[in-house]
Amino acid sequence: MLERLERQEKLTANQWKIIATAGVGDMLDFFDFFLIGYVLAFILKDWQLTYGQSALILTSAGLGAVPGAFFWGWMGDLIGRRKVFILTALNVAVATGVMYFTPGNDGWVPGWLFLIFFRFFVGFGNAGLIAVDIPLVQEFVPTYKRGWVAGLTTVLLPAGNVLGAVCGAYLAPKIGWRGLFLIGLTPALLVLMIRFWIPESPRFLMRMGRLDEARKALAWALQCDPREIELPAVAQEIAVEKTSWSELFRYPRSMAAACAVALSQTGGVGILMWITALFVMVLKITPAEASYLMIWVGILGVCGRGVASWMSDALGRRWSGFLIGMMGAVTMALAGYLHDVYVGTVSVFFVLIMAQRFFGDASYAIIGPYIAEVWPNRLRASGMGFSYGVGNLGKIIGPLGLALVIGSSNYITPKATLDQIFPALLFLAFWYGQAALAFVLLGIETKGVSIEQMDRTLGGARASSLGATENAAAQ
Repeated sequence: MLERLERQEKLTANQWKIIATAGVGDMLDFFDFFLIGYVLAFILKDWQLTYGQSALILTSAGLGAVPGAFFWGWMGDLIGRRKVFILTALNVAVATGVMYFTPGNDGWVPGWLFLIFFRFFVGFGNAGLIAVDIPLVQEFVPTYKRGWVAGLTTVLLPAGNVLGAVCGAYLAPKIGWRGLFLIGLTPALLVLMIRFWIPESPRFLMRMGRLDEARKALAWALQCDPREIELPAVAQEIAVEKTSWSELFRYPRSMAAACAVALSQTGGVGILMWITALFVMVLKITPAEASYLMIWVGILGVCGRGVASWMSDALGRRWSGFLIGMMGAVTMALAGYLHDVYVGTVSVFFVLIMAQRFFGDASYAIIGPYIAEVWPNRLRASGMGFSYGVGNLGKIIGPLGLALVIGSSNYITPKATLDQIFPALLFLAFWYGQAALAFVLLGIETKGVSIEQMDRTLGGARASSLGATENAAAQ
């Protein structure tokens, strides 16, 4: 049944619809995630927020992302990828839209507490969407294109932050900061795209014993008549596979590798939250000029993800992850060490930070798909959610840990000195370096390995009876 998908040479228009929907979903999802930074610029002075209150507002979504990834990933294996894709899009949109009604800081509930509460749920849904959309895309494409295609779904992710910057700069003065939260309802439009474009994953349907629905979903993706896809001769013997979140712990190698590489987010989030302030401090430029440079940061991030998406299938996940991760670590460390060096009028710090963001963003085009691939089929969304949830701890460890390394008590606008930049960036470089080593020392190579083959490779679990039957028939 799946062998026709594996023989496919060219993606169909319907498969590109799935890829496009996931890519747009990630972009809008992270637009909502980063929106609070632009809102905070409007309310910080008027509300006279303390640094502690501001820090809680900014990190509350990161706190929500950890349980959100755990919960929604598990639900993706329990009720299906498509349903959870819809529910998480609504989760993010509604939690953002509700903040339009944020009371003033002297209201019945202080506004900053209101924002913290609903930002927690923005992060809860944000992480959940990522945990299911990558497995959904992977299960609709042939094995030899899986790394490239899944990586493409992450390419527009940096554009979410750029979109937030544009809205903050041009729309906020006209519609107010509350109006920005209404724009944050746009992920709800994804529900219509998913509802009318995308069926449930055929592999999920097969695992649940719904073979006729799986055949129709596969035929939709391949744009052929469902009758052209043969059901397995022993379809009546295929049992429904149940899933339990606790089963994840039966795969210690998958657990260790996926969590270690996912924690590279610590370095990425840490530098992204500090990079504007570092540009101002090191390059001696204005905040407006530093904000302009952030546009190039976003562009390089998109380019890096595109290159890494190709590398994952060309070189394999382990060596691509190692090379990209090590380059992210080296460029980060060198940027700190050479922060005061100029070649003519060109700052070496600026050049190295731009290079770092190319590799830093590129790494997640490999890591994101990879942490879904190293699990058996029935646990792919749960495993992706668990490891991504652990990785989301980096959204807290990165910015707050960096502030502690620098020795500043101000976590939002740190008053660092130039002498402290090198050890601070070494701290961030460590997280890229450990992820690179984890790929080589712990990683399982998934290039060219089908989802059904991975079930058997991992061992200790019941492989998909359907996959085994089809492979036997093919031989």
